[in-house]
Formats: sequence, structure tokens, C-alpha cells
Amino acid sequence: MQKAVAQRLMDYVRFDTRSDSGSTACPSTPGQLVLAKYLVEELKAIGLTDAALDENGYVTATLLSNVEQDIPVIGFLAHLDTSPEISGAGVKPRLIENYSGGDIVLNQSLDVVLSPEDFPELNNYIEQDIIVTDGTTLLGADNKAGIAEIITAIEYLVTHSEIKHGTVKVGFTPDEEIGRGADRFDTTSFGAAFAYTVDGGPLGELEYETFNAAEAKINIKGRNVHPGTAKNAMIHSLHIAMELNAMLPAAEVPGHTEGYEGFYHLNSLRGSVEETAMTYIVRDHDKAKFAARKERLEKITVYLNDKYGEGTVAISLRDQYYNMREKIEPVYHIVELAKTAIEAIGITANIKPVRGGTDGAKLSYMGLPCPNLFSGGHNFHGKYEYISVQSMEKAVEMIVRIIALHTKAGR
Repeated sequence: MQKAVAQRLMDYVRFDTRSDSGSTACPSTPGQLVLAKYLVEELKAIGLTDAALDENGYVTATLLSNVEQDIPVIGFLAHLDTSPEISGAGVKPRLIENYSGGDIVLNQSLDVVLSPEDFPELNNYIEQDIIVTDGTTLLGADNKAGIAEIITAIEYLVTHSEIKHGTVKVGFTPDEEIGRGADRFDTTSFGAAFAYTVDGGPLGELEYETFNAAEAKINIKGRNVHPGTAKNAMIHSLHIAMELNAMLPAAEVPGHTEGYEGFYHLNSLRGSVEETAMTYIVRDHDKAKFAARKERLEKITVYLNDKYGEGTVAISLRDQYYNMREKIEPVYHIVELAKTAIEAIGITANIKPVRGGTDGAKLSYMGLPCPNLFSGGHNFHGKYEYISVQSMEKAVEMIVRIIALHTKAGR
């Protein structure tokens, strides 16, 4: 009997798969391998006999064509890891059946409440079934919902052979949340002409534009002396860090931007009088504005070194990924294919830019054009994360419909 997509998600979220940017291993955490091995066995059990796990933690499998015509191979991808920003250990998912509206108490003792006053999108899910956290961890629907939806769709095709389809490739990647998800992915052996990541948010989302993204690591050296004799002698590295941050546009942060607006995001700050380390992520959809943002940080560094002495502030900038629009527009029919499939199952397609990262950005530049599809979740990377079961079921329908329409079109 086919396993329900919601049950798959609730099984998967119990695996602690938080990635770790401080690790140089691939995958960066052992928990990702544990889930990966579990998924390989599940894929084999539903009939994908070539399901395999490579030495870097990538899971791949193939649903073979059941038609004679030569149809370009299509792929579907999701990522194994969850965000390291909040605990993913001991996740206790809870199913709220037939949500009646109003507040959902996630954790009474900690006074954690999921409220439509704070998250008005909850009102879209009245009379639906939603999966929530216990208020102490994230849920992990990002991106275990995508995994569950892909596997459930493939299982449906296996058990409904009357649905004609070409060859379909499945891939699950590690370390997407720390920007490494596609780094060791072998697009050549994967063999798909194009693919989709099922890593988006609410029902109907379809995305083929991402930020251009960079990480800025800044180290500030101070000079500590006794505060009683510090006049004209102490250099306080934390004060310099605050000065640096104040030189960036106050409104150009995630909490004040939307749509195509870029930002600087102070992701971490650790320090003392003697030394401080800061990490920013820099984002912009426009390539020229992206370059200008990085240049601004470099100019601030020069200014502070002129003020406090050469070597006080050191910056290391690393590009992470680029806007995949450039690579997808030449094959825009794959976006139209997804839009047609979404609308065919009774949903309005919401084509919008990604305000975040996705494996598809790097993969598109590696020769595998890869738009992003909705998985149905909200409030990713936090304890208020939730997902509608009905949205997940629609995501399964969407995947099946994309495959069927692609087969019919034959291109």
C-alpha cells in the first residue's frame, strides 16, 4: 500500500540532519548519511533498484521509461540537511487535523504560540491538516517535505503503470543549507536534460530567479588594556564591529526588504575587546548591484584601517552562487511546463524570485537548468515552521503531472 506523503515527512524529520559550516567533511554531519542510507533502502523497496549513495552523501536513483519514444531525461531534487540556525534534534512533529483557526499552542510551558496574528498565512489553511513543531526545534520540512513529495510521486508512477513517462532521475543532496549542496554533484552521470528542485515555500510557488550571493568574513583586531588606564590606549574590537555595521544602510536588511530588493545580513558576531569575528551574507538579484554591495564592504574596511591602523580589519569575500535566471531563460519552456502542470491541478502558479538559496542556482551554472517548485511549507528555519498536508499532496500531484506532460510533449 502506498505510503502517505505526510507520514513520510513525519518519519524523516526525526533524523537530525543539521549541516555544519564549520566542518570540512562532505556531508558536513553524520546524521545526513543516516537519512541518506534510509532513503536508498526506501527507493529500492518501491522498485528503483539502482538507488545508491556515493562517498559524498549524494543519493541518486532512476525510474526507467515505460514508453518507446526517446524523451529527454527529467530530474527532481531535494536536500537532506536542515538549517543549523536552530536545533533539529529530537523533532516531535504534531498533526493538527482540520485546523479550525486561531492560535496553536506549540509549547505551553515555554509559552510558544503559532498565531495568525503573527503569521496571517495560517488563515489560508482553515479546515486543512497541518504539521507543526513542539516549539523547541524546527520542523525540517525544508527540505524533507520535498524528499517526501518526490518519493511519493515516484511510488505513485511505479504503482500506476498506465501513466506514461520517460526516464526520471531522483537526487538528494547534502549541505544545501550551508551553500555546498551542488558542489560535488555529478551532473554528467545524473544524466538529466533539466531538473527541478522541490524546495520552495507555499502552494503554487514557482521560481527561476535567485539572488547572487556572497559570504563576507570579517576579523577585527583590538587592543585590550585595563579599563582604568585605557584612555588613548584601548582599541575595542566590538566597538569597531558596531561602527562597521552602522556604516551599512539600515533598511537594507532582511527584515526590511522584499521581492527583488537585496540586503546585507549580519549572520554571526562573536568577540571581545581583543578580537571580533563577523560573518555577513550579501544578496542581490541584480549583478551590478551585487558587485556594488561587495565593493561597499571593501571600502568600509579600507576606511576603518585608515582610521585605526593597517591590519585592524581584514575581510574575506566568497561568492556562493549566482542568479540562475541567466541559465534558465534560454530553456524557458521548462518553466512553462511547470506552470502548466500547476494550473492543471487547480492551482494558480505564483512565479516569483527566490529570496534565498537553492541547489538549482549552482546546478544551472553546472549545465543542469533547475527551476524551483513549491513544497508547501512556511516559516522555515525556526520553531514556528509548519506545513499543510493538503499542500504536500498537491506537490505530489504537480510532480506526477509535470512528468506526464513532459512525456506527452516529448521534449
